[in-house]
Amino acid sequence: MKTKIRIHTPSTGWVHAELDSDKNPESVKNILASLPITGSTQLWGDEIYFSIPLKMGEENSQVEVAVGDLAYWPPGTSFCIFFGRTPASRGEKPAAASAVNVFGRILEDPTVFRSVKNGEKISIELIDD
Repeated sequence: MKTKIRIHTPSTGWVHAELDSDKNPESVKNILASLPITGSTQLWGDEIYFSIPLKMGEENSQVEVAVGDLAYWPPGTSFCIFFGRTPASRGEKPAAASAVNVFGRILEDPTVFRSVKNGEKISIELIDD
């Protein structure tokens, strides 16, 4: 099942994304139950992450991710948006600091997040179809 969400920062405006419960259904269920979410961005290379009020363990977790992936980072209880290389990358693909649960993708150009600054407000909400 695929569910649409939207992400907002002052630098990007609204960016649309999709949650996909095929790979990590518990992660998607928990993220959806937490919406709407607001936070303060932190940057780590071309990754935005921010703490969210959700604590869950690993589910089919992975370190190497794709540009545009959305993930949950269990050690930091954080929502992650990958839009390019990170300090952990070994090639052109992004890599997480440690294993993350990938649960969705940005539907537009994810490099728009390069304009986001540390400490910027970020909001995530469900799109009702």
